[in-house]
Amino acid sequence: MERIAVIEDDQPTSDLIAGWIRAARPDLTVDQWPDRDSAEAALQRERYTAVVLDIELGHERHAGVAVINTINKLHQGTPVLVVSAMPAAIYRSIMKALDAWDYLQKTHFEEAEFIETFLDILRSARQRRANEDQQAEKDTDHALRLDPLWQRNPTWRGERINLPLTAQRILATLAQRKGEVVSYEELFEVVKSGRNRDNVRKHVSTIREAFREVDPDFNGIENVPMRGFRWGG
Repeated sequence: MERIAVIEDDQPTSDLIAGWIRAARPDLTVDQWPDRDSAEAALQRERYTAVVLDIELGHERHAGVAVINTINKLHQGTPVLVVSAMPAAIYRSIMKALDAWDYLQKTHFEEAEFIETFLDILRSARQRRANEDQQAEKDTDHALRLDPLWQRNPTWRGERINLPLTAQRILATLAQRKGEVVSYEELFEVVKSGRNRDNVRKHVSTIREAFREVDPDFNGIENVPMRGFRWGG
């Protein structure tokens, strides 16, 4: 079941917002937290579908900013709707810079506006999650596959990539160090002849061209100027 967090120190306001959400979407579970400590503890335990958040919590004038930073650190991409009495003209841009979804100023909106905004956030969160799931499935199904014995060419997205043996070795070295910069000197170790930067660059160019024959949008190999290359997959 999807969970929504309402982080608001004023209990009547918290109950009002939680009631609006429950009335609009009875299928959702709504957790209410009155302060930064309880909210951050909950965020350690749960990944919420969305968060409704006040900026000022108790005596902490900008506690909500700290909570947003915690959300971005633990659960990046979780949409946050800020509901605060602080002036929207000042704080909306600040909250946007923190990746908050939207900002509603208390006393300046009614139930219908809140629900419309909240449901929009919910749709966006679900679409993002669906996209992430599709990408994860795609990555699993179409990951680079290498033959450690070099008897068969590697495959990408289920398609065979035709590469010379040296290019296969360079590709394997980059893939094994995914996310790291592999220096020219390290790549020299798998090049049997022509151990110079120009030759390594030619091999990398050959790899890119081979991948783009089956995947025109392929950009999985990053050139790191003066240092080497990085495989991003």
